[in-house]
Amino acid sequence: MRYLFKGDSKMGAKKDIDSHGDQVNREELYKELTVIIRRFLELIGEDPEREGLKDTPARVARMWLDELARGYFVSPEEYVKTFNYEGDNGEEPLEIWNNVVIVYDIPVRSMCEHHLLPIIGTASIAYIPGNKVLGFSKFARIVDAFSRRLQVQERLTNQIADFIASYLDAKGVMVIIEALHLCALHRGVREPLKMVTRATRGVFEKDPELRREVIEIIGSRISALNVIEKNRLL
Repeated sequence: MRYLFKGDSKMGAKKDIDSHGDQVNREELYKELTVIIRRFLELIGEDPEREGLKDTPARVARMWLDELARGYFVSPEEYVKTFNYEGDNGEEPLEIWNNVVIVYDIPVRSMCEHHLLPIIGTASIAYIPGNKVLGFSKFARIVDAFSRRLQVQERLTNQIADFIASYLDAKGVMVIIEALHLCALHRGVREPLKMVTRATRGVFEKDPELRREVIEIIGSRISALNVIEKNRLL
């Protein structure tokens, strides 16, 4: 994840499992899902008792509940830590916070809801703060909370934009996601197709020049690493 500073479904998180430490409930979920995965192996013609598969049902059950579907058991609100910035007199917001903040190369790891295959890519987020800015690392956590569910890329992009716009009360928000869909790579057309989706809120919807400028910055991936790499080639 890199940082640049420049001058409709609901969340539905089940906080009763992780947030309240209901380990008994979680263990029951592990057991139930383990039985289902074991039956799945049988249905496709495998022997779940053979050496390589003995622990697979339990391992896959924990992978889904603890990692791939983790977004259902956490809420993005848990990761929101904002900072209020005021002027020297305690009333006037600092002029600097009227500029655009861009965070890019945020990992996106999700699962396609149509085929249960991975969606892998990166997100870029641009926003114009009001009187609040978001802790840098929280962008990755928010993206991850929404990504770790069964998703379509279009909805994921809008969920992230709506959440940041709402919780930061930002003047403008833009979210761009570029991702590879393994459902297109491993089946169907069997090609490494990528999708780019964009969601804009606030001033980014109304100001095409500002929108174009930010898209160009994100597209160019301006960073010290790019400059160094380019110099090596000269």
